[in-house]
Amino acid sequence: MMVWAVIFGMGLLVFLNRYVFLEPRLPLRLSSNARQFLGFAVPGMLTAICGPIVFMPDHELNLHWSNPYLLSSLVAIALVIYTRNTLLSMLLSMGFFFLLRWWF
Repeated sequence: MMVWAVIFGMGLLVFLNRYVFLEPRLPLRLSSNARQFLGFAVPGMLTAICGPIVFMPDHELNLHWSNPYLLSSLVAIALVIYTRNTLLSMLLSMGFFFLLRWWF
């Protein structure tokens, strides 16, 4: 019962958080500095999630060229910079990752 209460409570909290900022009839507006600051939240969160996966796949630092996570992330970065197409870059880097996993 407590688990369901936590799930619904967190769902309500997330909904209200989104509603306050997305409802155009509410008088709340963020300043340009706050919007610019919040622009760094997504890259920071993505780095915090992906960093340990890329650099520590076996729970220890692995910077060798035989690390498929590291090589695939470098390929993904290069593809995004070169193609400017997120979907294509994701699909190609995932294919490269699975090829490396099969090869190593």
